[in-house]
Amino acid sequence: MARGGTGGATRLIDGELMGRCQYGDRLVLQERAMHTTTQKLMLQGGLILLGALVVSSIGGWARRATADDQPAPLTAPALIGELRSLEQALEATRGELAVARLQLERANAIIDYSTHYVIAADLAAAIYDVALAEGVDPGLAFRLVKVESGFNPKAKSKVGAIGYTQVLPSTARLYEPGLTTAQLYDRSTNLRLGFRYLRDLLERYEGNADAKLRLALLAYNRGPGRVQELLDAGKDPQNGYAAALMKGYRRKS
Repeated sequence: MARGGTGGATRLIDGELMGRCQYGDRLVLQERAMHTTTQKLMLQGGLILLGALVVSSIGGWARRATADDQPAPLTAPALIGELRSLEQALEATRGELAVARLQLERANAIIDYSTHYVIAADLAAAIYDVALAEGVDPGLAFRLVKVESGFNPKAKSKVGAIGYTQVLPSTARLYEPGLTTAQLYDRSTNLRLGFRYLRDLLERYEGNADAKLRLALLAYNRGPGRVQELLDAGKDPQNGYAAALMKGYRRKS
């Protein structure tokens, strides 16, 4: 796959790193603010609860001291309602913190992949997001696209495999009947169907994780029918493809 000069790549990486720092700083500040809010809510709840205990104690003492006096109106339901509201606010703040952490994790991963493979950030984001949506480890997804097409959206093999993931139109139509060849050049469509096919192959074979991964990759490259034919004949279906793709890949535990 043809690439631009190193100067363009450097500007791309520098720009992404600067954006990463700015985005990360914003999320860190947001997380600190949410943490402060959480502490305030917890303190406020504790004070209300303490106040409720004090009021209850004083009320009981007063009723015991003057039996003829009318008891003070009970405020426990109101205090409980306030505590529940604070609890809900606290849970909402925790949810916002979790979302902020996920956003930061996603941004860091996208920029790391974009820098490592020297590709545009929007392409890295598409591969990352579609891989997660289809249940494929993003690290494996990037390796697949690298080996299959070199990140070339117009790549086409001698046998007619198309696009980033080099999916055959006949295979793609198993998932989306009526799909045209032109539609298979669409980035989202190509990534989605390619990763879905890989996911199905990963679930097809038995054995330990490494053996299943190798067989799935070989089936992706040679076709599941051919791989099964070789296995049934007692032959090794390895052709170097799985080893090449797995080089440098670190499977998530």
